[in-house]
Amino acid sequence: MTPTRERAYRTLFWIAAVYDIALGITFLFFANEAFRLLDVEDQLPDYGGYVALIAAFLFVIGVAYVLIARGDLERNRDLIAIGVLYKAAYSGVALYFFAIGDYPHIVFVAVFAVADLIFLVLMAECWWYLGRHHTTQDLAGAPG
Repeated sequence: MTPTRERAYRTLFWIAAVYDIALGITFLFFANEAFRLLDVEDQLPDYGGYVALIAAFLFVIGVAYVLIARGDLERNRDLIAIGVLYKAAYSGVALYFFAIGDYPHIVFVAVFAVADLIFLVLMAECWWYLGRHHTTQDLAGAPG
């Protein structure tokens, strides 16, 4: 892998980490304020645990992106696949509810779903590239 490509992938995962950790913290500790700011506080579920759990998952996947960004990209390919699935899950669900007209605020689609679609494509390309370009060191060290 060229140094430029490696730097681009690491930058991608650092950006994803900051994005998801920030959203996780925001919605874990300040969900009421965030929904109030968007003028959709009536969309908050009565039970705060739902938003808190989703926010905690966001925080955890953000930490996973930190591990990917600072670690061995090829060895972390499985974590990258999980990241791709997370991005597919959010953007898919958000776009489905947008299509049926059931979303709390357009920011959940126009910002969060679009950002996750971009991350999805870039992370999937990274995952694919790493799968196609194994180093000989990885192949030599494989059990078998």
